[in-house]
Amino acid sequence: MRWVLFLVVLFAGLWVTPPADAAPEGGRVAFIGVPGLLWDDLDPRDTPRMWELAGQSALGSLSVKAVGTVTCPYDGWLSVSAGVRQAVDRRCGLPPEPIAQGAGAVVPEVPELRATTNGMYAGALGGAVHAAGHCTAAVGRGAAVALADQQGRVDLYASEPAGLSDWTRCRVLAVDVAALVQPYLEDGRLPQEPEVISPEQRRELARQADAEVGAALDRLPADTEVVLAGIGDHGSVPHLRAVLWRRAGTDAVTGEAGPSIGAGSTMRDDLVVLPDITPTLLGAAGITPPSGVVGVPWRLGDPVTPADLVRADVAGTSVRGMTGWFFTAYAILQVAFYVGAYLLLSKRRRLGLVGTVAVVPACVPVATYAVNVLPWDRSPYPVATLIGAVLAMTATIAAVALLGPWRRDPLGPPAAVTAITAAVLVADLLTGTTLQFNSLMGYTAVVGGRFYGLANIPFALLVTSVLMCSAIAAQHLVRAGRPRAAVAGVVASGVVAMLLAGWPGVGSDFGGVIAFVPGIAVTALLVAGRKVSLLKLAGFCVLGGVAVSVIAVLDHLRPPAAQTHLGRFVGMVLDGTFLPMIARKLGAMLNTLLSPNLMPIVMAGLIFLIFAVLRPGKVSAGVVPLAFERLPMLRAGLLGALASGVVGMLVNDSGTAVLSMVVALAVPLVLHAGVRLPELAGQEEEPPGDTVGERVATKI
Repeated sequence: MRWVLFLVVLFAGLWVTPPADAAPEGGRVAFIGVPGLLWDDLDPRDTPRMWELAGQSALGSLSVKAVGTVTCPYDGWLSVSAGVRQAVDRRCGLPPEPIAQGAGAVVPEVPELRATTNGMYAGALGGAVHAAGHCTAAVGRGAAVALADQQGRVDLYASEPAGLSDWTRCRVLAVDVAALVQPYLEDGRLPQEPEVISPEQRRELARQADAEVGAALDRLPADTEVVLAGIGDHGSVPHLRAVLWRRAGTDAVTGEAGPSIGAGSTMRDDLVVLPDITPTLLGAAGITPPSGVVGVPWRLGDPVTPADLVRADVAGTSVRGMTGWFFTAYAILQVAFYVGAYLLLSKRRRLGLVGTVAVVPACVPVATYAVNVLPWDRSPYPVATLIGAVLAMTATIAAVALLGPWRRDPLGPPAAVTAITAAVLVADLLTGTTLQFNSLMGYTAVVGGRFYGLANIPFALLVTSVLMCSAIAAQHLVRAGRPRAAVAGVVASGVVAMLLAGWPGVGSDFGGVIAFVPGIAVTALLVAGRKVSLLKLAGFCVLGGVAVSVIAVLDHLRPPAAQTHLGRFVGMVLDGTFLPMIARKLGAMLNTLLSPNLMPIVMAGLIFLIFAVLRPGKVSAGVVPLAFERLPMLRAGLLGALASGVVGMLVNDSGTAVLSMVVALAVPLVLHAGVRLPELAGQEEEPPGDTVGERVATKI
């Protein structure tokens, strides 16, 4: 077991805890929330005050994802109040008007929301300020929600900047600037279909917002730290929002570039999330965030320009807008391929064409990641450029697989496709997952489900490519009389990939580790000639759960600012607040089971595979059973990948997406190998008959 110790030491080298930032000295901080603010709204002519502030500030993008697809202004202010993603359980709109109480005010809905799941953490920010012995000052209804304590109290309140008499008394202030969202509202709420705002109207709204921001800035003492953020959406389409952070005493930066704003919550240098605002404000005021806050303080990174941040929003919204269409087209491609393969194989015609075409759909997934090495988001037509680049990359990868010297081996093209897929995903994990980010089969900050690490669809592709590629290598090792090396290769490559998938800050995939273990075990047992039972499979699933639990606990032992969502989940388990998150993930998993984009891929691939084995003479001309009989290690890799796909479907919130990608990558490559066997052996294109299929079906 020396190699196990080696792997542990290797990955321990990745366990680098960043040095803790020095505790900030307490000072005055003002938070200006401008719901709906885009970087595209800012320019020197229409928004001079915010543009000037940007020149004195660090710059970044804000993912305003709360609970639903669209984050209304009320949700944004409530999430800042809680330090956790929160949302009101009603139609989207503005926060309630507080009730004046002396110089301050009370927001009655805050204690009411604390009794509900969606608002149970409300008041954390204001409560922490009061617990530290300081007061809060709010201008506008949203600001009152953000700074209200658990009883809904704000010490100083005014509906507009001119009404707040003392801007120096309180250490923590907030200002609500709602000009950008007002035209989208009906009776204080966002309509289901917001009215169309022309570019000129949008510029006028930006001018109004800029004037309100300027009125607040003029009244703030010079030593005030300022955080300005677009904390909500302005219509039915989510976007990345602008965020600026002027530290106390900061001079104007040279040119348009300023330091970027990032956070450990996103593992991105220029991207933060709503809950991160809460600890950042408290840290600026010298106040320790309460334990329930899941956000982490911001950090400064390399310079970034507003133009860079505009492109980030364009990339995210382009990918989000195309994802549904893309998966629909991919599902149609998969189903059409299996129908065409059935028609041709059942008539024993054009087997070579079927084998060649089979490689193409298996190359599409990795092409969606590899395309991000190209600057497609800089094109004036980003969507068209992205789709064209994916098609070109798919053709390139397919050509490499089909035309290389390995084409003479039936397993050559499948080995090439799986090796390229595994190499791209592993390289991406080791370099900060820049390829999965804003990719059609990855994730985007506009959606806000994941910001770093290994997503569920890339996990499915990684586990399938690693297990099938190692199984193909095992086939050659077994032929060479080295069965132990074949098993060791499957286990070693699988364990390395599993650790990358689950390691905090690399893959950070909780469910991926659980699903990886049974896949590795099934493949290794079959390569070794052992039998697999349901009891063994269940035991390996438990082992996967133990492995990821150990990783998560180790992550939780690191400082809060260095933890990933794995460690933070352990904290939620310890304080008993994890059930709402589990319920959301379970609901998301169940919602995908009947996905019209994903289920056809699963059904078409599995139905073809099953009948190709059970009825080879009618469905596949016997090529699939032939592949399993003459290339048994390929069968081992396929079954191991399917085992991981089924378990992954059950333990991940993407559900069917996991199994669909396993099937989409693995089954066409198995069909290719089966078709090429008689061709490369110089045999006639005659089916082996049902006898082979019956033997293989019995083994499976």
